[in-house]
Amino acid sequence: MPLVLGPVLRHVGETTASIWVQTERAATVSVLGCSARTFEVAGHHYALVPVTGLEPGDRVAYEVEVDGERVWPPATSPFPPSVIRTRGGGEARQRVVFGSCRYAKVVDQKLSAELGIDALDAYAARMANLPHEEWADTLLLLGDQVYADELTPRNRRRIAVRSDRHPDWPDDEIVGFDEYVGLYGDSWTDPEIRWLLSTVPTAMIFDDHDVRDDWNTSASWRAEMQEKPWWRERIRAALASYWVYQHIGNLAPDDLASDADYRKVVEHGGDTWPLLVELADRADTETDGEKGARFSFRWDLGRSRLLMIDSRNGRILEGGRHLMLGESEFSWLEDQAAAAGDVDHLLIATSVPWLLPHAIGDLETVNEIAAARPGRRGRIAESVRRAADLEHWAAFRTSFDRLTAMIGRAAGSGVATVSVLSGDVHHSYAALADLPGAPPARVHQLTCSPVHNKIHWFVRPGFRLAWSRAARRFAERWALRAGAAPKPLSWRRLLGPLFGNTIATLDLHGRRAEAIFEQPRSSASLVERARLDLTSTDLTR
Repeated sequence: MPLVLGPVLRHVGETTASIWVQTERAATVSVLGCSARTFEVAGHHYALVPVTGLEPGDRVAYEVEVDGERVWPPATSPFPPSVIRTRGGGEARQRVVFGSCRYAKVVDQKLSAELGIDALDAYAARMANLPHEEWADTLLLLGDQVYADELTPRNRRRIAVRSDRHPDWPDDEIVGFDEYVGLYGDSWTDPEIRWLLSTVPTAMIFDDHDVRDDWNTSASWRAEMQEKPWWRERIRAALASYWVYQHIGNLAPDDLASDADYRKVVEHGGDTWPLLVELADRADTETDGEKGARFSFRWDLGRSRLLMIDSRNGRILEGGRHLMLGESEFSWLEDQAAAAGDVDHLLIATSVPWLLPHAIGDLETVNEIAAARPGRRGRIAESVRRAADLEHWAAFRTSFDRLTAMIGRAAGSGVATVSVLSGDVHHSYAALADLPGAPPARVHQLTCSPVHNKIHWFVRPGFRLAWSRAARRFAERWALRAGAAPKPLSWRRLLGPLFGNTIATLDLHGRRAEAIFEQPRSSASLVERARLDLTSTDLTR
């Protein structure tokens, strides 16, 4: 079949949509009378079809053709037709589904039992039987779409054949672009997931496992990785595949039209791998406190606005700095947030949480201070930073404070709610922020993780302890004694911690907002674990 992967419905506006596909060969791909020629990357072929001429508030079923042959939907399918539902049209409601850390389905029975039921898969199976009016309007995948350093048995068998050609490559990690192609295929070919991605506009951002555990934790981590003979090939393949599979579909039509890298690729006419190598090198390199590519982006969702933050590749770590984003990218983010006063809800998505359990947040700040010291003490703190994954926003205190100030300004600009959506930490929770000046909008941290992954034995007791009052008081005193500035806000946990595979929904209706956390009961159903009214902060279930 000429369609290898997809279709994936990506950015959708009031009159436009983008459909991403991977094809078996070079071809012309058509959707609803609009077409695009594929581009080639290292022998693989892709297209992002811009669909235009739609109407605001439209619901249009679509087919995909490759060189005139219909390839989607399949001739027989248990799922409803794939549709494009445009923004606008006066819609008052948005259902935004989100989560992170999704391991692909596996056939190994023991590992499958450890991973449990895929919450996103169960959501898709349930959604397929609901009326269109109850379907999700947007899907946010907040990191770890693929695991390049925690391989399934099938992954290991797949890469075992390259040991003779690349004896210096690790035998338990992905390195080359072809191997990343296999990872995305594993993750996106599951029938329920493939249908869901074809019919719900999906925004994506990476986290560490899309590249490697602890990616960009610190300057010393980067220096250590650069000494490995296979690392340059790895980071190039990781960023190039991210750009192809995830990033370009995040961009609105105007952003695509002004993106010089995208124009070069689609106009090239041959294998674009050298172009993507140059892009990856530029994106990975720090120059004067900036990265050479911006992966943060904005979506407008009716009366809501989404700001997706690249809190992994965008980090600035050289010269003793610990910044989540360079100056120009953070300034761009602040400008987008400042312009949010004309919407009802501001959604800020970042793969790693802004507000953690208090004890962990303070520990991360203490560790940042200690790791910056010279000598043996600093080296020990750096080892702890990596071993304990102390690298969330609280471990980048300057950026934490700046993000907090930005959120505080947005909360006073006329929006009803500000929701910070995150994953990564393998438990789910909601926390209410108390910001200086008591701005009128309610501000929450909503964390949903994992969608499909196993829980290590220490996670449950560790996070329960971290959320306790005693641990909070101890850590706060420790942070102040270590020289940390007082935190610019306080927060309290409203629900959680929830453990196990979870999917969350942010239900926005006018100026009301609810957060719903659900866990799979079977492969086709979910059980509601908690529902939170974000405008009155009542736990209703």
